[in-house]
Amino acid sequence: MFRTLCVLLTFASPSFASDDFRPLFDGESLDGWTQRGGEAHYTVAPEAPGGAQIVGTSVANTPNSFLCTDRDYADFVLEFEVKVDPTLNSGVQFRSECYDKPTTKEVKGSNGEVSERKFPAGRVHGYQAEIDPSDRSWSAGVYDEGRRGWLFTLDGDEHADARAAFDRRGWNHYRIEAVGPQITTHINGVKAADFTDSQTAEGFIALQVHSIGSKSQEGAQVRWRNIRIKEVQAE
Repeated sequence: MFRTLCVLLTFASPSFASDDFRPLFDGESLDGWTQRGGEAHYTVAPEAPGGAQIVGTSVANTPNSFLCTDRDYADFVLEFEVKVDPTLNSGVQFRSECYDKPTTKEVKGSNGEVSERKFPAGRVHGYQAEIDPSDRSWSAGVYDEGRRGWLFTLDGDEHADARAAFDRRGWNHYRIEAVGPQITTHINGVKAADFTDSQTAEGFIALQVHSIGSKSQEGAQVRWRNIRIKEVQAE
């Protein structure tokens, strides 16, 4: 009960309701969003309990699917609530990219070395705040989708509070701050990731429905609501 109370208090925090934030989802349609990648189903539940939701439903035999904002964002604070089927992995992309034709770009590795990489047409890639209901519990860790892999895991005793903060059966509040090279995430009010990376300065935001490993997972859903953003200026 104490954990549930903490989550509810986080949802009611002044920063989440601030007039400086504006919605990314109009509550009635997917206007302003474009699907890329796989063929998962994205729908709107305008009268869902607790507020209108974007619902992503998994489909067998299709790659990772992404519902992407039609415009890019550079420096911002992004907040949203998410509820995911415990059998389904998901995430929210930020400062992400996708090209209409094969494109070669420089990528900086974890060792600092820069190399060229060719990205296939239509491949979404970039930073992703993880939504992970598995026993690993790396929700709000940061993964570099389609590019470099994990940038910030929640492994180790120092991240035990963040791992414990995620509610596998209920709604979870995320806060992502990307200002200049500094990237910070919070899950239900608990700090998770905190690091610097200068690979990508701006890009779109996207809601991921992960590809599924078996037909038995078909129809699993992830739901988002109260998706809001505040654009800021890096100092």
